[in-house]
Amino acid sequence: MTMREHCQSLESELESDGSARLIHQPVMTAEIVSFLSPRPDGYYLDCTAGAGGHARALLEAGAGQVLALDRDPEVLPFARATLEPWSDRVEFVHTDFREIARVLDERGISTIDGAVADLGMSSMQIESEGRGFSFRRDEPLDMRMDRSQGPTVAGLLRDVPERVLADLIFEYGEERFSRRIARAIVSARQHKPLVTTAQLATLVRRVVPRKSRHRIDPATRTFQALRIWVNGELDRLDLFLRCVCCRLRVGARIAVMSFHSLEDRIVKTVFRELGTGDDALVRVLTKRPIRPTDEEVVRNPRSRSAKLRIVERLA
Repeated sequence: MTMREHCQSLESELESDGSARLIHQPVMTAEIVSFLSPRPDGYYLDCTAGAGGHARALLEAGAGQVLALDRDPEVLPFARATLEPWSDRVEFVHTDFREIARVLDERGISTIDGAVADLGMSSMQIESEGRGFSFRRDEPLDMRMDRSQGPTVAGLLRDVPERVLADLIFEYGEERFSRRIARAIVSARQHKPLVTTAQLATLVRRVVPRKSRHRIDPATRTFQALRIWVNGELDRLDLFLRCVCCRLRVGARIAVMSFHSLEDRIVKTVFRELGTGDDALVRVLTKRPIRPTDEEVVRNPRSRSAKLRIVERLA
């Protein structure tokens, strides 16, 4: 697949008080644990902690210490709850994973024994009310991973030039009707600002020709593009990967999971560059990305678009 699917089936479980709690299922944990082979004396990074699923798998497998990062302060409480049994072996940091060099330097950590980065959206984020990631509900057009900083999508759409908007919808959403959509957004905002998910989704659905619609909602690609844009999801991703690879001890590995072609292309390119030549820094262990098993996809439909790439640090 070439894009994240925003409308995945979600599981829920009933709490004792009858309220539903969304369950985010970490993807390919068995494969990640197998490749990272966590050790009791090892120091590991979970660069996108989310609800703590991958960190939990590492700790259960014997990881000595885990540094868990996430740029979204609203998911960290879930990670803390998940990892409470290992509270003496895990540290949480609210930060973007691209700040990893600073975070490690502040702690005097020069080398690490493994790292995992799940670049996908979590079910909790998609389904949390008021965040604007999903067009299933009518809510503010926000889409920020960290609502404590930066402009919202609604704010950015007020002034962005039509050509710039069309280009980013085409590039980040791989949407072939990007120019029609951008033109419609600019026309609509002259009369009334676009401030809710329903407004935007309705506009996009009206613009995309019915005969060109497939299984996904016509608004999906535009929502993906705007989310990537407002959060700068692809910015400095390559530098982050290079930084972590430089911090790996000899023989240590990093596992990176992407959910759409734009991210996977960056991961593949960086790993190939670092793994090529006489002075190669890493050895690529996944010539082709690892995909979830059929059983996992049945159990967790969100996993179907995941691609896992892994490299190992050389001397």
